[in-house]
Amino acid sequence: MDRSNSTSPVVGFILLGLSAHPKLEKMFFVLILLMYLVILLGNGILILVTALDSRLHTPMYFFLGNLSFLDICYTTSSVPLILDSFLTPRKTVSFSACVMQMFLSFAMGATECVLLGMMAFDRYVAICNPLRYPVVMSKAACVPMAVGCWTAGSMTAMVQTSLAMRLPFCGNNVINHFTCEILAVLKLACADISINVISMTVANVIFLGIPVLFIFVSYVFIIATILRIPSTEGRKKAFSTCSAHFTVVVIFYGTILFMYGKPKSKDPLGADKQDISDKLTSLFYGVVTPMLNPIIYSLRNKDVKAAVKNLVLRKHVIQ
Repeated sequence: MDRSNSTSPVVGFILLGLSAHPKLEKMFFVLILLMYLVILLGNGILILVTALDSRLHTPMYFFLGNLSFLDICYTTSSVPLILDSFLTPRKTVSFSACVMQMFLSFAMGATECVLLGMMAFDRYVAICNPLRYPVVMSKAACVPMAVGCWTAGSMTAMVQTSLAMRLPFCGNNVINHFTCEILAVLKLACADISINVISMTVANVIFLGIPVLFIFVSYVFIIATILRIPSTEGRKKAFSTCSAHFTVVVIFYGTILFMYGKPKSKDPLGADKQDISDKLTSLFYGVVTPMLNPIIYSLRNKDVKAAVKNLVLRKHVIQ
């Protein structure tokens, strides 16, 4: 399994992670473990309250429950592997396990992009067309919208993963990443990856570009409508209903733009520092963002706060 110049097919990969920085590994193991527990607890509570509290049986909280479940799935597909790599220098992962992890991470990421767009549409209808909201965002419409998000994310992940699996991997099997990130895996292929690059570009346009444009246009109309509300209290109340979603969108897409939009360093020393920076930014995207989502929605939402308080009181009464 060691790195070599042989042309024998690769049956597994070695995750490099932060193996060159053992002190950072110990620190980040504790940090990531605590964050993962917060993710499970925070998102788990949100799913619970949106399911049990009848006041939260609305389209906005239906999509929020989907987002929380998605964040749990996304982090669970990668965080255990990351934690294991911190404890095991040059962690070895089988080819099939790598493919599965790559599929799940890509599927969850693509699904979240589309889901955030659907949540923006929900806020657009609620603020810009409140009288039509019960009809447009009925249960008969919301369920297919959510199913469509999950299906679209899974389908594109299946396409990208299938194309990656067809590539021959020989010789170098060291992935310079915490997980089987698809771009890091493609770099190890000993064949032309132009089809994969084209396919990834198309997927990025569909699952990143279009949702961002859709969210941007939605918020242009939302802000224009809010500014036309005569009372200050009315404007504040309208904005509070979409501020949490807007904050999540900025963090989610802001991190992606930072990861892939910054220039690469040509200096060897600078490249080494940038390599660590890229890995830590990827870690932020994969762990911190799902951790912040339930915090943002609970801090900025009186209904969620009240539902959580009722859940705690109900638990004490039962005990």
